Amino acid sequence: MDEQFSDAAGNVNREQAAKGLNPGLVVLLVVGGLLLLFLVGNYVLYMYAQKTLPPKKKKPVSKKKLKREKLKQGVSAPGE
Repeated sequence: MDEQFSDAAGNVNREQAAKGLNPGLVVLLVVGGLLLLFLVGNYVLYMYAQKTLPPKKKKPVSKKKLKREKLKQGVSAPGE
């Protein structure tokens, strides 16, 4: 990366190219940072929703399923 230049007096000057961050590393850090921010944001929203939203209502169990469960347990269904 060293470049040599000679001026009019014959002196040789060396200039080093400015070394920056590797572009691949920059992309990796940006993508990783965005992914981390996304995951942390989702977790925060999940915790907020757990505290503020009411719990989901369970679906009502059909009479047919109740009858079948009672028969499995050996209890006669009412009305039989």
